[in-house]
Amino acid sequence: MTTNGAGGSSVRGNGAAGGPVLDARALNRATLARQLLLHRSGRSALDAVGHLLGLQAQNTRPPYYALAARLDGFAPERLSTLMSGREVARIVTLRSTIHTHTADDCLALRSFVQPARLREPGNSRTGPAGVDLDRLAAVARELVEAEPRTMAQLRRALGAVWPDADPQALGVAARCTLPLVQVTPRGLWDESGQVALTTAEHWLGRAAGPVPTAESVVLRYLAAFGPASVRDMQTWAGPTRLRPVFERLRPRLLSFRDPAGVELFDVPGAPRPDPATPAPPRFLPEFDNLLLSHADRTRVVPPAHRGRNWTGNQAHRTLLVDGFLAGLWRLGADALVIEPFGTLPKALREEVAEEGERMLRVLHPGQSYDIRFAAEVRR
Repeated sequence: MTTNGAGGSSVRGNGAAGGPVLDARALNRATLARQLLLHRSGRSALDAVGHLLGLQAQNTRPPYYALAARLDGFAPERLSTLMSGREVARIVTLRSTIHTHTADDCLALRSFVQPARLREPGNSRTGPAGVDLDRLAAVARELVEAEPRTMAQLRRALGAVWPDADPQALGVAARCTLPLVQVTPRGLWDESGQVALTTAEHWLGRAAGPVPTAESVVLRYLAAFGPASVRDMQTWAGPTRLRPVFERLRPRLLSFRDPAGVELFDVPGAPRPDPATPAPPRFLPEFDNLLLSHADRTRVVPPAHRGRNWTGNQAHRTLLVDGFLAGLWRLGADALVIEPFGTLPKALREEVAEEGERMLRVLHPGQSYDIRFAAEVRR
């Protein structure tokens, strides 16, 4: 059963300040459905990347694992083909991190977050003192559009123009002022390459269009990650002070509350499945946006497991069981090693192993791996 407003088993009571209350399971199932993780989707890889507003991509392989968990019929060459064909690309956007975006979103979402990126070179830690950022952007653009440059090459070339400036700061400023994409073969599944940069406009062969309205981006975010609060949206994107945007959209949105009373917004007609809907196991890559795109992550991360998928600044690959974080996994030379946070009943272990086998068939066909369950992870 899917509910699209008050009532039904996906809501609990009524919020004192208005709007039904959605508990953690209701939010979990709604978010999984939007994220194509409750049921695998028949969408194309390009359509999925667009619907999800990009895939977190600090490392090169996570976007492939993210799509393998979400799509029926996916094969890694499908994303590689899109990347080599310049229909998707790797670029710094949301939260100042690298994402794999559609060509349209490389231009549009980077424009949306550009004000936040421009604030970075002006702080005392990274700001190149005495350097005019408009001139720096023009010089850097000419350099990387003449030929793709590694960041080291770009820093050296900029340093020749501003010899008294900190080279690291010059590189950061170039990355923040220009929409720099990583050119292939970087990011292709079966190839490797160092990071070489050019502008999105040059790589994609077209200029950026108008900056998307904040309202349009909010609606897309809710469709992929909702129901969500204003703070959730700000956590996902990086820009702040979005409350007025939600208020302008209020007549077009539904309103809910989480168990703590925080107001959540959603788009009418979006899926909000019954909390009892089964959620199959899923293997997610490190830094998957499912676990990064809300201020309150209890819809996916039980309080008892908070922080267990991180060591310092490094995220681990995660296992979902019944829709929630339930363990970690790693792929060694000869085995997929699954580290559940607790004891899994035999039937669940079999489901998890079956999902692991599927992932290996999709992403590593022709290679032989054992599947091993490690002892419970204790941290």
